[in-house]
Amino acid sequence: MARRKREEEHENHERWLVSYADFITLLFAFFVVMYSVSRLDNNRLARVADSIRWALHHSGTGGTNSMPIFEGPPTEGGGPALSNGIAATPQTAKEIEILRKRIERRVRPFALQRPGPAAVTVSIEGRRIAVRLAATEFFDAGHAALRPQSLAILDAIASELVPLERLLRVEGHTDETPLAGERFRNNWELSAARAATVVTYLEQAHHADPVLLAAVGLGSGHPLSPGVDALSRDRNRRVELVLELSPHDPLPGLTDE
Repeated sequence: MARRKREEEHENHERWLVSYADFITLLFAFFVVMYSVSRLDNNRLARVADSIRWALHHSGTGGTNSMPIFEGPPTEGGGPALSNGIAATPQTAKEIEILRKRIERRVRPFALQRPGPAAVTVSIEGRRIAVRLAATEFFDAGHAALRPQSLAILDAIASELVPLERLLRVEGHTDETPLAGERFRNNWELSAARAATVVTYLEQAHHADPVLLAAVGLGSGHPLSPGVDALSRDRNRRVELVLELSPHDPLPGLTDE
């Protein structure tokens, strides 16, 4: 019996459809992912970023000069607890400028009575306003007790800052001169004690909410002037009352009286 000739197998010309279907599926998944990413809540993301910057108090490109986390201009006498380098919105900038004028108006009568360097200066960086108190006017050398004659100035400043009911950070700064007394072992302890003294006075004399107060001792690590002359050291010895406004937490009712 003759062997039947084996028929050739039929070639599948539609095999390309399998690869094509896989490609289309992957492409669809890619565009779905891209679409989902593009639908992020940018406003919420911005609020999260601002909150992180606020909590960490970073300045410049890293605060500690080694961590390039947040971009921004370096702060004068900067440091991790001084500024975050974030620009203020027009509304926030207006509020800070009004607050600066109000504080300066409050302390102007005292400044006119005092010759020499200003006992109080007010500076603005972005959303941050800092009221700088010259330590030579408010404290005796090597001590953390407020001078009685300086309390009226502090009262004038507190009358503007405390009613705002915002977080107020008090920072103590010294120069690099080692301490000779026995009350404080080093400049860290002295700067922290001076900041704590101001915070205590704000709480007791002006009934500031302690939840909204913070005292920070920064020693001599964040000088305003790099020099070692007497004028530079006087400028570096200071206590700063720092208030930073959030763009999502405005100060309604703050007017330039």
